[in-house]
Amino acid sequence: MPGCLWVIGLLCVWPALMVLLGYPLARSARRQARLRFPAHHHRRYQDPEVWRVQRTRAWVALVASFLILAAYGTEADWAEVQDQYLFRLVVTPWLLLLTAPVVILVLFRLAPPHARPGMRARLRPAVRSVLWYFGAFTAVPLLFAGVMLLGRTYENSRLSPLITLALLLPVLWVLFFVVFASTTALRTAFNTADAHAALPALLTGVLVWELAGINLAVAGTPPGPPVVQFCAVLGGPASVTAVAWWEITRLRTRYGVTLRG
Repeated sequence: MPGCLWVIGLLCVWPALMVLLGYPLARSARRQARLRFPAHHHRRYQDPEVWRVQRTRAWVALVASFLILAAYGTEADWAEVQDQYLFRLVVTPWLLLLTAPVVILVLFRLAPPHARPGMRARLRPAVRSVLWYFGAFTAVPLLFAGVMLLGRTYENSRLSPLITLALLLPVLWVLFFVVFASTTALRTAFNTADAHAALPALLTGVLVWELAGINLAVAGTPPGPPVVQFCAVLGGPASVTAVAWWEITRLRTRYGVTLRG
């Protein structure tokens, strides 16, 4: 078949083929991601009031950011928003991987000696979740590089587009798995609530300041006068920390969960 006919055929069939292949891959990856990272492990103690306050704070922060950009932002500032979002999406899992052991070590030091073996045993599912997530996260670029190397072997073949598509299917599945797993893994802090109910709140309070510092070093201050910049830089992490500490307080007063026990 002439090359021009291949191009015309691919342009007509490619979108429908991607939908037909992508949908079952996405469903399969989502099912496996929910098995490895169950959403109900977000908190050991479900508190609807905490959920409402967290959602309200998130919406207020989103509206405040939009108003600051609308009032003082330039075209470059609007373009930078997407880059910052992608940057945080890539950096947050690795930052959590480095931060979690430090916070867990502090909790272990605070806990009495008789409570540490139980905490250590309940930490194993979180370790497995971390290995699953970062194994899949690392596999995406490695598999893609392997597909590119194998694709060069068949680049002179007439079936090269179909061979490349078949090789890309595993990469696409793992990518879907990482996307669906991220929505739960980061929110649940890799199921660390199994080890200690206050761990997700503690990790959130520490991570938000680390991300704020990294974002300030990479992207600089937000637009606007100095007062607006100060509030925008400190308001977000300060409000998240306040909500996290309030959640820890409710765990202590309502469920008897203490940082030392």
